[in-house]
Amino acid sequence: MSTAEARIAVLGLGYVGCVTAACLAKLGHRVTGVDRDEFKVSSVLAGKAPFYEPGLEPIIAEAVAAQRLFATPDLSAALQDADVALICVGTPSESNGNLGLGQLRRVSEEIAGLMQGRSRRLIIAVRSTVFPGTCEQVVATAVAGHPSVRIVSNPEFLREGTAVRDFLEPSLLVVGGDDTEAVGFVADLYRELPIQPCLVTLRTAEMIKYACNCFHALKIGFANEVGTLCTSLDIPAVEVMQTLCQDVKLNVSAAYLTPGFAFGGSCLPKDLRALTYRAGRMDLKLPLLENVLPSNEQHLQRAIRAVLGLPAERIGIFGLAFKENTDDLRESPVVALIEHLLGKGRDLRVFDPHIKLEEIYGANRQFVLNALPHIGKLLVPSLTDLTGWCDHIVIAQKPSPAFDAQLQAGGKPRLDLVRL
Repeated sequence: MSTAEARIAVLGLGYVGCVTAACLAKLGHRVTGVDRDEFKVSSVLAGKAPFYEPGLEPIIAEAVAAQRLFATPDLSAALQDADVALICVGTPSESNGNLGLGQLRRVSEEIAGLMQGRSRRLIIAVRSTVFPGTCEQVVATAVAGHPSVRIVSNPEFLREGTAVRDFLEPSLLVVGGDDTEAVGFVADLYRELPIQPCLVTLRTAEMIKYACNCFHALKIGFANEVGTLCTSLDIPAVEVMQTLCQDVKLNVSAAYLTPGFAFGGSCLPKDLRALTYRAGRMDLKLPLLENVLPSNEQHLQRAIRAVLGLPAERIGIFGLAFKENTDDLRESPVVALIEHLLGKGRDLRVFDPHIKLEEIYGANRQFVLNALPHIGKLLVPSLTDLTGWCDHIVIAQKPSPAFDAQLQAGGKPRLDLVRL
């Protein structure tokens, strides 16, 4: 069945559900909104929005008049001819910070109770914000035993106050699941929108929503802490941040947003320490910036534990500098990693294509010799020497394509700290 013939039930007519239902109807679909709240249902049936959201009410009025948008408190009636059930119920915080999944459980169980004897396929698309694994643990568990049901995650990225525009001019469209036909069907519901959908796995889709929201919160917190420090120094904070945002190659970009190994080098740790130290001298608490280095240290400790857990007597380390294409060893996390491993009695050898100990001088040489006085005995001259000696290779620096091919051809098991 094509999406042109699809019937959609939107379960929950709050901010997310009502905007989703109205905008899908605007795209030409036949949509029924379901909610226990009679006010929300009667508002939609009257062509009105049950709450204020710019641009929403005219869309509802037009869709209702065109008989593309309906509303009912009766879930059974809404699901009878539905191809897709979009779950848009609330997942509020509990007192301990956990998600409240009561509404999701209830609606999942209600759907399951209505599936008895159904032969037509029903795609359940969870649009509510849920922790990774929830679709499997809550929704899939509830409808287990109903072979006609498929489950996907279709997180929303709507902001109150701009929700209609966010829907019709999306910055991101994500659909995740294990059934490629169901994922494609849900993605095709949005085919009229000017965006290419991201088709991912079920848990990836659930996690993307959290990653986005946490990143937004992080950006706001960062800007506010920089602004606080600027104000105390009589520096125009807006000018600083506006200038920072002019750099769309490194600052406002995908740069530095790839999960990997801990950061190091002669700039980032030093500058973070200096900034937070000076802020402290001014009696300013900047907890976000103050915890960047501790967070980095925790990431390094996780890497150390992973290497210590390897079932290998001889460990080869690829990379020694703090990143690829440099011989700078200052505050390299690899140096700290090796220091810990030697302290635990591990047998190591190291290869870095840009490190020749006899050519390193000044603060660079002083740093590595203070941390690893016997580093000269650990360094090997070639990757072939490393792979020929070790039982397991730890990749602590991004290899060039040629070295990457050589590492794979070597046949030794690898722990890649750079590309996780």
